[in-house]
Amino acid sequence: MSYLNGCFSEKHFGFAEVFHFSTFDIYDFLNCMNQVEMNKQAKLSEHLASPSVAALSHSSELNGLRLSPHFSLGELTRSKSHPEVYNVPSHVHIENLKRVCVWLEALRERYNLRYVLSEKSPTGARPQGAVFVPGAAGGQVPKSRLANAGGQVPKVEVFGENFISRPDTEEPIVITSGYRSAELNRKVGGVTTSNHLTGCAVDIRVAGKEQLIRYACILLDYSDETKQDFDEILLEHGANGVIWLHFAVRAPTEQNRRKINFLKG
Repeated sequence: MSYLNGCFSEKHFGFAEVFHFSTFDIYDFLNCMNQVEMNKQAKLSEHLASPSVAALSHSSELNGLRLSPHFSLGELTRSKSHPEVYNVPSHVHIENLKRVCVWLEALRERYNLRYVLSEKSPTGARPQGAVFVPGAAGGQVPKSRLANAGGQVPKVEVFGENFISRPDTEEPIVITSGYRSAELNRKVGGVTTSNHLTGCAVDIRVAGKEQLIRYACILLDYSDETKQDFDEILLEHGANGVIWLHFAVRAPTEQNRRKINFLKG
């Protein structure tokens, strides 16, 4: 009680005098505050032990934000292994992801034209009647698509590049990891210098070694044709036997190393 009275010594009034608290009232008050603090800690522990509602809510909101015609911000920030992590990029990281998506759109377009559509073609090669379309990421588009579009190529301009707009029946490029916050990167065992931390890298799912090599070749061709450098093309093999393609491209103001390697976990 003397300590509490001393809190107001400069005003010449004691705490108990001002609020008319008895000794019992003060002890009751302190016990109540202690219980509140214990409840707060219990709620915090419960929150940390389960997926973050805020993180899950933001993840669903990001799905509707497009980085390019076929890729959303949600796809490039989602983590299936750690959905509880708040993994939201800054505006600088988003610009980096947009740059990566230009390459991903080119990969999607060219892979479908060379391999998916050609498999449906009677010749077994490129689609019959394919014509060259200047400015299109793939360079080829079947005449049937031109006829259906009234002779006009349905293109979409994104970040200064023209892409042919296609139905969702084509084979997608599946991203398993894109931007990672420092917390997410630590939880998945990423290196501290990872391009994922800046939104400059993606891991791409592949169906097998053949698709892995084809994806890598398409990205290399696109780099040569557009005279743009990339930072990393890594053909990765995990300890569990899973393989994937890691691709990274940094801003033009930074050094893109054209690093190509086979990595085994």
